[in-house]
Amino acid sequence: MLITLPINELKPGMYIERVSRQAQGASIKIKTRGMVREPAIIERLAKEGVQELIIDFAQSDVSIPKHLIPAKPSAHKPVNGASQSVRTDRPKLGERDFVLAPLEQEFLIASTCYDQSLGKIRAMYHDLTSGMQVNMSLLSDIADAIVDSVFRNPDAMAALTLLRDQSSYTWRHMLNCAILCAIFARYLGYEINKVRQMALAALLHDIGLAKVPQGILSKPGKLTDIEVKAVRKHVALGLGMLKGQKHITSMMLEMVVNHHERLDGSGYPRGISADKLSREARVLSIVDVYAAMIADKPYKKGEDPISALRYLLSQRELFDQALVQRFIKCVGIHPVGTLVQLTNERLAMVIQGNEDNPIKPKVRVFYNTMHRHHITTKDIDLSLNKDEIKIVASTDGSQFDLNLARLLKEHLLP
Repeated sequence: MLITLPINELKPGMYIERVSRQAQGASIKIKTRGMVREPAIIERLAKEGVQELIIDFAQSDVSIPKHLIPAKPSAHKPVNGASQSVRTDRPKLGERDFVLAPLEQEFLIASTCYDQSLGKIRAMYHDLTSGMQVNMSLLSDIADAIVDSVFRNPDAMAALTLLRDQSSYTWRHMLNCAILCAIFARYLGYEINKVRQMALAALLHDIGLAKVPQGILSKPGKLTDIEVKAVRKHVALGLGMLKGQKHITSMMLEMVVNHHERLDGSGYPRGISADKLSREARVLSIVDVYAAMIADKPYKKGEDPISALRYLLSQRELFDQALVQRFIKCVGIHPVGTLVQLTNERLAMVIQGNEDNPIKPKVRVFYNTMHRHHITTKDIDLSLNKDEIKIVASTDGSQFDLNLARLLKEHLLP
């Protein structure tokens, strides 16, 4: 997340992407980018006439400045649950601490949280492959930050789960599952303490993959039977890594152990059936499959959300269909952040779902697909428009040489 800051707000621990403004006539030679390690660097930059800088908070060691984060509200919009946070160095957030924040406002916080969390999970995952233990404190903090954002506005984090990168699939999948599990659990009315636990369980569900030969996970072709067995061992390996850890509850362990089990008993590792599967494990199994299907993997390009939802609906013997129906209403047929092609030869981004009429969300039109150029943005509620504009299909934007990550920042940042 790149944010412009004046020199007087620069702090040690911030990562400078570039200088954006200097005093007239100033001439300074500094690195294009780099971490600010000490106050002396800030003093030198100011002395040399630097007035404004672009800071990359995804690579910084400090959080986004407090004045860019929404202040704690005095009024509140009711949400389900009471708070219990793992961290002890910050106030515990309860239901009265949350109001529905504007999407643009929350996306600024959520995208910074997402980028930083992804980097921390990647580093921890590599540590695990080297034999180190799970850093539960770090993962608990990440899960808490996700849940806090989801309770302020679930659409902000949800949009980030649409980003694709096959080179970072394993740890991105862990993060995306935590986000989607938190969003779905909130939607189902779980109290916030349970939501935090479920998000952390989702963050941990594939932790055992760090003990699986990484060459198998990155293999571009079909796995052999022996390789499939090796991958399936990740459940037992993960359980072994988590037993006895702090912050782990029996519900969380059950979710981790059973996320690959299926209602008809065809899953693994134990082949247990519906009567042995908790509602929370069923939630995670749905989220896990959905997140995996829409993501780019080393061996396969991700599918669009509609295809993933259709698959879940078609597998009546495998997934709890009552929960699948509610999951569809929760994330939407066209999730916020999705790029869609319209009948008027325009490309738009979904900016608000429509639970009453899922095929007609609110969209922001920004691109002419016939002439292949950007146009002046315009927000349209497809359920109200008189021209009867409809969605033809969803797209990742690549066929128009568009980058979804860049578009999300352009259209969802304030």
